[in-house]
Amino acid sequence: MMDWPAIWLTLELSALTVLILFLLGVPLAWWLAFTRVRWKPLIEALVALPIVLPPTVLGFYLLLAFGYAKDIVPLAFTFEGLVIASLFYSLPFVVQPLQQAFADVGRGPMEAAATLGASKLDAFFTVISPLAIRGYVTALVLGFAHTVGEFGVVLMVGGNIPGETRLLSISIYEAVETLDYGRAHVLSGMLLLFSFAVLSTLFLLNRRAVK
Repeated sequence: MMDWPAIWLTLELSALTVLILFLLGVPLAWWLAFTRVRWKPLIEALVALPIVLPPTVLGFYLLLAFGYAKDIVPLAFTFEGLVIASLFYSLPFVVQPLQQAFADVGRGPMEAAATLGASKLDAFFTVISPLAIRGYVTALVLGFAHTVGEFGVVLMVGGNIPGETRLLSISIYEAVETLDYGRAHVLSGMLLLFSFAVLSTLFLLNRRAVK
């Protein structure tokens, strides 16, 4: 009844996506928090676009892009393609909390550290990052959870190949489609409990951080 290959593949995809997004999202969020370029709203709109764009639309255009790149790197219906699609789909859930956290901290602590002889990189890791810990936690948790719940994008890009691209959300869809409601109940209930646990943990951590 439990689709363990789909579960482990989902966890692997979510962990890898969050790791890559974190490495890319921290510098992007820092830049967005403090840049004054006139076209900043356009970049922010591009980052936030997956929030309002139907997942199937994003998946469709990614599938077209993968088709053009197939002679260089085959990405359609592969795990690597799922990773790229997930990076686009979960981008705002990592970047936006980080951007807000950095903006809340401001440049003051960085400037104060500079007067004491700290380099910009040292000040960022030893002063700014601890002050922005709530943003880091929120970005990691939301990015991971959002990737776990992906459906439309990954179905368009990866299809439903057991052991390769079939994720937990797709396994649930397949169970419903084949009228296997018992398996659908178990897998859906597990995702429901996971989502509730993730949000409860996030609110609890943020509450403690405030204190």
